[in-house]
Amino acid sequence: MTESVPAATSGPEEPVASHSGLPGLTGLDHVGFTVPDLDEARAFLVDVLGCEYLYELGPFQDPAGTWMTDHLAVPATAVMRNQWYRCGDRAVFEVFHYETPDQVPQPPRNSDIGGHHVALYVHDMAAAVAHLHRHDVEVLGAPTVSTGPHLGQRWVYFRAPWGMQFELVSYPSGKAWFLDRGAGGGTGAGH
Repeated sequence: MTESVPAATSGPEEPVASHSGLPGLTGLDHVGFTVPDLDEARAFLVDVLGCEYLYELGPFQDPAGTWMTDHLAVPATAVMRNQWYRCGDRAVFEVFHYETPDQVPQPPRNSDIGGHHVALYVHDMAAAVAHLHRHDVEVLGAPTVSTGPHLGQRWVYFRAPWGMQFELVSYPSGKAWFLDRGAGGGTGAGH
C-alpha cells in the first residue's frame, strides 16, 4: 500500500536576513540525493560514515495525476521512498530511491552539468582516510595540501558504493581565507 503524495507545508518563521539576495536565507537546511538501493545507502551512511538514521517516508506515488512531475520534475508514474540521516551536528541527508522506467543509473561526473559532491569536515584527515580504506571505500588519490585562499586545508575525494562522490575536508588550524577575513577557523564552519 502506498501513501498519497505529501501535502505542502511551510517551515518555521525565520528572521529576514540583512543582506541582499534571497529574503530570509539563513543557511543550508539539507542535501538530497538519489541512490539505487536504500539498504546499501543506509549501511554506507551509518556503518561507514557514522551518520544517524532518522526515519523513512513513502512509498509515494501519484499515477493518476501530475504531482510527481509538477513538484519533483520526475515522471508522473514514479514511485518514491526517502530516508533521512543526520551526519555529525550539521548535515542532514535526504536520500531518495525512485522506481521509474527512464532512470539513468550512472551518477554524473564532476565535469558533467549537475555534477556534484558532498564535503564532510573531519579533524584528523589521516585517521579518516585510514577508516575509509579499512572499509574498502574507493579513495581518489591521496589528500592534497592546498595553497592560496585554502592554505591550511587538506582534502580528498572518495566514492560511495553507488558511485557518488564525497569529499573529506580538514583545516583544524584554519585556512587562509577565513583567517584573513577574521572569521576564525578550525571548526569546519563555513566550508
